[in-house]
Amino acid sequence: MYLIITLLVFFVMEGITWLTHRYVMHGFLWYLHKDHHEKGTGFFEKNDAFFLIFAIPSWLCIMLGSMNQNYYSVSIGAGIAMYGFAYFLVHEIIIHQRFKLFTRSNNKYIKAIRWAHKMHHKHIGKEEGESFGLLFVAKKYWDKVRKDETLKAV
Repeated sequence: MYLIITLLVFFVMEGITWLTHRYVMHGFLWYLHKDHHEKGTGFFEKNDAFFLIFAIPSWLCIMLGSMNQNYYSVSIGAGIAMYGFAYFLVHEIIIHQRFKLFTRSNNKYIKAIRWAHKMHHKHIGKEEGESFGLLFVAKKYWDKVRKDETLKAV
């Protein structure tokens, strides 16, 4: 049962991330997210503060759940933490390549998420954005990858 809760929370986090990215990061906390849309010189961005914003509830659920033997809470915290790790891997390593791993992947999924994120970043301002999610890629980006591969095959 606890594993099911953890996995369910992991998948629900994609929706929470979409909503947070669209209405909070591109809304009233734009001042923290803005530097992520502007090419900077440093390694760290103000946007990195969102790591803490998402990590704190996960840590609290795990810690307080463990202290009170409430394993439902631990499962929720674990699901958030698992999504946070997936987000870090996909967003920071695969997409933005802040750490030089997986730089030349030919995987269709990786190409689709990179394309979707590229389309997100084509908008410099907080308005008129697209592709606010991360792990679930819209059909139009899969279609773009298929089209590119078809053109390369010719």
